[in-house]
Amino acid sequence: MTPALPTVPASEGAAPRAVRLTINGSSESLALEPRHTLLDALRTQLDLTGTKRVCDMGNCGACTVLVEGKAMYSCLLLAVDCADRAVTTIEGLTSTDRNPEGQLDPVQQAFVEADAFQCGFCTPGQIMSLRSLLDADPAPTDEAILRTVTGNLCRCGAYQNILKAGRRAVEIAQQRRQEGAGA
Repeated sequence: MTPALPTVPASEGAAPRAVRLTINGSSESLALEPRHTLLDALRTQLDLTGTKRVCDMGNCGACTVLVEGKAMYSCLLLAVDCADRAVTTIEGLTSTDRNPEGQLDPVQQAFVEADAFQCGFCTPGQIMSLRSLLDADPAPTDEAILRTVTGNLCRCGAYQNILKAGRRAVEIAQQRRQEGAGA
């Protein structure tokens, strides 16, 4: 039998310190223990619950957010390490700063059109991963789309529709760029 690990009462942990995070374009000042993950800060301190807690080990991708535009698992990031870095959550994709017309992000719209979710639990992480890809490459190949969502576990098995949504998001983004250029 393996002995239980000793628990450290909260009073014996490191004292909270002030951390300034930029979340979805807003600056937030939080008092956090250094061991607090970005996922914890988002969900418990800022009530941004679109970022899902599932495995807490970086295996499922449900907690994916954008940090400086790159898809990252928020369960593996310490909140203090995200100070002075722009973090975007699923809630931030429709913010007026990012999307002045208040439309769904092309990836979100594509997920609806392609019926790319069943239970929807993995959907925010899938969307954030694809958003990062489209920001880096506006015309990705099917292989790039598949590689991008590989780190996001869908227990319902909606992968074919997720791939369709990735393709459709490319089309929607291109249409919007053309409409904007013609204005």
